[in-house]
Amino acid sequence: MAVDLPTATGSFGDEPTLSFPTEQAPTGLHVVVLEEGTGPIVGRGRQIEVNYHGQIWNGGLFDSSYQRGSTTSFPIGVGAVIAGWDEALVGKTVGSRLLISIPPEKGYGARGVPQAGIGGTDTLVFVVDVVGVK
Repeated sequence: MAVDLPTATGSFGDEPTLSFPTEQAPTGLHVVVLEEGTGPIVGRGRQIEVNYHGQIWNGGLFDSSYQRGSTTSFPIGVGAVIAGWDEALVGKTVGSRLLISIPPEKGYGARGVPQAGIGGTDTLVFVVDVVGVK
């Protein structure tokens, strides 16, 4: 059964805008490769550099490295970030643009992040550009 996921404007490097197809988010983790990169593969435990846009399903923006004007980097696949990112980004290639829909249990869980406006039942949607890996 097909899952209705948001659409994202723009190409790799562009700040995206998301359009949501339904009020209700799908269950589970969903990853769509919007653009396939041709660079190195992101391996577990490596330092990854990304640009990202984070939005609550059918809700507001809660974080954007595009708006800050700088990428961010962190170790991937080792629990340094939310589980949805660890699962979605390992194995992808540098130069890829991904759309990731992350259910609460693979995001911030029941506690959410109130200071960012993220509730405990919110599904998070990210557009992530994989800029580099070390």
